Amino acid sequence: DQFPDAYKAIWDFSGQKATSRHVPHVSFTGIVHPGLMGTAPSHELLSTWNTREAALIATDPDREPALALPPEPNGAILGSLSGADFDRVAAEAARTAPPRENGGNQDIKNLTKGSRIFYPVFVDGANLSVGDLHFSQGDGEITFCGAIEMGGFIDLRVDLIPGGMETYGVSENAIFMPGNTDPQYSEWLAFSGTSVTLDGEQRYLDSQLAYQRACLHAIDYLTKFGYSPEQAYLLLGAAPIEGRLSGVVDIPNSCATVYLPTAIFEFPVAPTASGPVTIDPGIGAPRSSA
Repeated sequence: DQFPDAYKAIWDFSGQKATSRHVPHVSFTGIVHPGLMGTAPSHELLSTWNTREAALIATDPDREPALALPPEPNGAILGSLSGADFDRVAAEAARTAPPRENGGNQDIKNLTKGSRIFYPVFVDGANLSVGDLHFSQGDGEITFCGAIEMGGFIDLRVDLIPGGMETYGVSENAIFMPGNTDPQYSEWLAFSGTSVTLDGEQRYLDSQLAYQRACLHAIDYLTKFGYSPEQAYLLLGAAPIEGRLSGVVDIPNSCATVYLPTAIFEFPVAPTASGPVTIDPGIGAPRSSA
């Protein structure tokens, strides 16, 4: 909403470190992870998705952007299917953009090396899939395609817990144990936000809005050191920031927080009585021509 233009940043790798000519004076270790991973839905679960998402779209069918993305037969990629089988499946195949009960495009940065993930299984064989590898990403991937995409490979070991869904109550949505791998940042500068719009309108326990306000608070803060708002925005999308829901019960305001690891900055970023240092913002964040 605040940055409608498509701004880009090039991130350069040196070992496990990432730096950018477009967001200077920052260096961080990537938390490498797959943005997309999950099992296949059953036909019944797929029908549930399509029904509930169609009902949401129907509440405001002309909204831009749309409230959800319905199946799109044009350009569907369905392996070797053809003819009537292709038409049937393409008419109901789920778009893969959002996360759902099977996992999918969750964009959880902490699903990194050494993680153990427990997915529900809905069909024989599970049909586990994985991809969309990220070198680094901030919680929320607030710039939409803010993660640093990368090529690579994943070494997986798969085990089965017979009856595990019923035994552990994992009928939907994965649970996971993050891996103990670098980076382990220990010092943070945190920003908070509440569910009040920029125009001063009070919303009821709107946690997404509260997180947006926390991110905008951090962006505004970083501009005091010399960054442009776009540079700060791109940094939050790519660096391993932590996002948290800090309070979701005290009406009318949710409180969300965003944590910036202070070690990623080459200059002191905490508030002091002498005021912020001034950095050279370099060439800035270029705007995509698309």
